[in-house]
Amino acid sequence: MNKSDLIRKISDQALITQKKADMALDSLIRCIVFSLKQGRRVTITGFGTFSVDQQQERMAANPRTGRSVKIEAKKVARFKAVRQLFEER
Repeated sequence: MNKSDLIRKISDQALITQKKADMALDSLIRCIVFSLKQGRRVTITGFGTFSVDQQQERMAANPRTGRSVKIEAKKVARFKAVRQLFEER
């Protein structure tokens, strides 16, 4: 499912126009990104939690040359889904 499919689904289920569904989805994404940039967690009950982790500096091998390459430390976004998403019904 891509963004336009998701917008259509939201529009159908919420009985709103696709333009309003698009605005709502964009707003949700902006809010999540803003919170993550500030280092805060975003928890959506029944869905999961978005968070930011610090990935440590590490050494890796260049697959083409086999030489060691230093990978700098960086922040990465994480998502942990609630367990109920994967349970069979």
